[in-house]
Amino acid sequence: MKKRIKNISFVFLLGASIVLSLSLFLPSFGQTAEQQTDFKVTLLGTGSPLLSTTRSGPSTLVEVGDEKLLFDAGRGTALQLYKANLLPGSVDKLFLTHLHSDHTIGIPDVWLTGSLPTGGKRDQAFNIWGPKGTEKMMLHMNKAFKADLDARDDSGNGNVEGASIAANDIKEGIVYKRKGIEVMAFKVDHKSIEPAFGYRINYKGHSVVISGDTRYNENLITIAKGADVVIHEVAAAKPDNESETIANILDLHTTPEEAGKVFSQIQPKLAVYSHIVLLGGLTEEKANLLERTKKTYGGTVLVGEDLLSIEIGDKVQVQQPGNEATPGN
Repeated sequence: MKKRIKNISFVFLLGASIVLSLSLFLPSFGQTAEQQTDFKVTLLGTGSPLLSTTRSGPSTLVEVGDEKLLFDAGRGTALQLYKANLLPGSVDKLFLTHLHSDHTIGIPDVWLTGSLPTGGKRDQAFNIWGPKGTEKMMLHMNKAFKADLDARDDSGNGNVEGASIAANDIKEGIVYKRKGIEVMAFKVDHKSIEPAFGYRINYKGHSVVISGDTRYNENLITIAKGADVVIHEVAAAKPDNESETIANILDLHTTPEEAGKVFSQIQPKLAVYSHIVLLGGLTEEKANLLERTKKTYGGTVLVGEDLLSIEIGDKVQVQQPGNEATPGN
């Protein structure tokens, strides 16, 4: 059973999903039933390298204007897209924060399944932006699946265009700008791998920031100021932890108290935790992520769940995941 978010009141049912009112925290929340917005963020996966049946690997979908932008593709991303009523073929733009396997292991499924007629039959190349090494990774991935690609072509079921890859090694700065959408990559500090990026997506005077994996980072704070929503990673372990391995892992990430300091300087309308790393057998019930965050931040923070979605406009509306939906035609 998924843990319910505390201090949130249910206000009405919308189809199979539950719309949450956040008006207890911020007057602008929970008043957006009539809001028309084309800026929506869905947490496809909120997990980490840790195996979990309730949290898929890290991946965030940003639907902005008529574009679908995918940020990272962790374990189960294609299935999570399906649960969100989308086929992987509807996605042809992927932005990677870094090249750790938990953020990239879902790429072949999204890429290849999305090229098939049953997976949406992507009608153009699969475009990927990521740190140095992305182009080489995708070149070798294309070689690794050559037998599959050739066999489908030979049988007449191939999709040369939809299975083709356009990979881009990026640097800090604006990496995508089209139709009023601006995607900015900025460096963060994941210590074990460089470079690692976060992303800021700007559209019609609104924005969302995705931290990627990072320790407490001043560059993120500077770039994220003025953002409506900040999606940030978090890590925690039992207070009595004496494991050097766990201590080393924590040193790569951000504790709830540190994240609170980040949020207090950014002052977003909403902060949301994703890429939730709980170590040493720590359960979500005992992690006390929100309570620990409140020690350094008094604003609104949610512990993200898979398929939680956020609509961003003049107000911010959060929708909890409901029943699984079936993709339409």
